[in-house]
Amino acid sequence: MTLRVAMIGYGFMGAAHSVGWRQAPHVFSLPDDVEMAVIVGRNAKAVADAAAQWGWAESATDWREVIARDDIDIVDIVTPGDSHAEIAIAALEAGKHVLCEKPLANTVEEAEAMADAASRAAARGVRSMVGFTYRRVPAVTFLRDLIAQGAVGKIAHVRAAYRQDWLVDPEMPLAWRLQKEHAGSGALGDIGGHIIDMTQFVTGLDVTAVSGVVDTIVKQRPLEGENRSLSLSKGSGTAAEAYGEVTVDDVAMFTGRLESGALVSFEASRFATGRKNDLSIEVSGDKGALRFDLEDLNTLWFYDRTAPESTQGFTRILVTEASHPYVAAWWPAGHMLGYEHGFSHQVVDLVTAIAEGTDPHPSFDEGLSVQRVLAAVEESSAHDSVWVSVNADVTVKG
Repeated sequence: MTLRVAMIGYGFMGAAHSVGWRQAPHVFSLPDDVEMAVIVGRNAKAVADAAAQWGWAESATDWREVIARDDIDIVDIVTPGDSHAEIAIAALEAGKHVLCEKPLANTVEEAEAMADAASRAAARGVRSMVGFTYRRVPAVTFLRDLIAQGAVGKIAHVRAAYRQDWLVDPEMPLAWRLQKEHAGSGALGDIGGHIIDMTQFVTGLDVTAVSGVVDTIVKQRPLEGENRSLSLSKGSGTAAEAYGEVTVDDVAMFTGRLESGALVSFEASRFATGRKNDLSIEVSGDKGALRFDLEDLNTLWFYDRTAPESTQGFTRILVTEASHPYVAAWWPAGHMLGYEHGFSHQVVDLVTAIAEGTDPHPSFDEGLSVQRVLAAVEESSAHDSVWVSVNADVTVKG
């Protein structure tokens, strides 16, 4: 069969998802065909330009009309977080499979409603998935596999950081990502959500409690002007003369406790000067350690404590062999993959799950688990960094 896709939104993630939808069917042997049917946005001209640039058959301005169409099978949501719940729930109730960008929602309550809708839809054979795409970098998936095989032994602690510097300039305009009503949170949810999900994914362990602080370094920024384009930068548009309040965090630092008792240090910052897109994770155990850095995404570093003492040391693993996750469909060994390939792998996993009648991962329940950690961090920061349990109620531990 042919799965016809409607994508709601056309910003930075719209470009990335478009690459995935366009590329995956030509590289992988998918169980079903995929058609990029329609892209939706509020600005008719801008979304038409996006359709032409990225390869969508048509454009539209009303997502409700598109979801109601009988010829749409998958709805891909790449809008700001304030509209995720409404669109996803409507699409699932209409019988459409849903891919929703992270974080799943702006609040725990919205995420719970989405997870409930996904559960009801799954009973009817309708699938849903959250776009934590970094899981699908081959080195990250391989890191998870090695941990599951016991390569590091019992996990002692984890260090996870996602650092960028695109907000260091105080004249960067007040984009939607800097407004709580649209984004839900700042660095915490946008990039902190990735390292929370990655930690839980590679370790197989949930974060059960947190202690942390969030801060807004630049509290006012120039409003965005009218001159907007299809720029892939985080803050597209020009600055106007007026200023507005930044209502989200610029940096979040917190400690987490895994269900095994192991500790995790988390850092999410948009003020890490000189760091462009530095996501790193290091997992240390009694038998070894594994480290990954997104700015060197084809590489994994492994320390084996069981090796002879004279030869112990971090070993560089180039994750480009056909035996590594996802890699066989691409290039010969040593021919590198890049940022965009994760979005193709996302398409592969979703389409395969739909064809096989299985639930893809990360599920909306997994997205909800990340949302609960984010809420607990904000609660901790609001109460002088006390430890907060990660659960449905977000309770402060005295």
